[in-house]
Amino acid sequence: MSDKITLAPNPENQCFGCGGANGAGMKLTFEQDNARRRITGRFVLGETYQGGGGMAHGGIIALLLDEAMGKVCRFRDARAVTAELNVEYLKPVKVDEEILVEGFEAEEPKGRNLFLAAEIRDSAGDVVLARGRGRFVVVGERQRALGQAVSQEFKQ
Repeated sequence: MSDKITLAPNPENQCFGCGGANGAGMKLTFEQDNARRRITGRFVLGETYQGGGGMAHGGIIALLLDEAMGKVCRFRDARAVTAELNVEYLKPVKVDEEILVEGFEAEEPKGRNLFLAAEIRDSAGDVVLARGRGRFVVVGERQRALGQAVSQEFKQ
């Protein structure tokens, strides 16, 4: 396996953040660094994603952190969903300047729970603008089947 892999938007994925099939989506591209076990991305958000005054909307900041953390699950060869997401907004994120987003494991997994973290930094990587921590729950065939069975019960 290569040390670095580009994670381009999947043309069949509808995800707003990283999917290629969502016409209104962000189509984010990340890089998977296997040697460092980090997910990174460099972005200039642009005016579309501002909350006002040239600063990124808080929901977009949370989305970037969540996307980076979600991709970290690849190091565990796991598909997982966000169960908890905590965001610290430390400094304004300007929509017209490049930012660095980096995701990584925060602590060892416990059962089906993965504990991940991400940061948004300035383009030089020196100043942390926002950080997030998340708990992701691994889902699989059994969990999908269980979820479908529960959904069917509520429909009846």
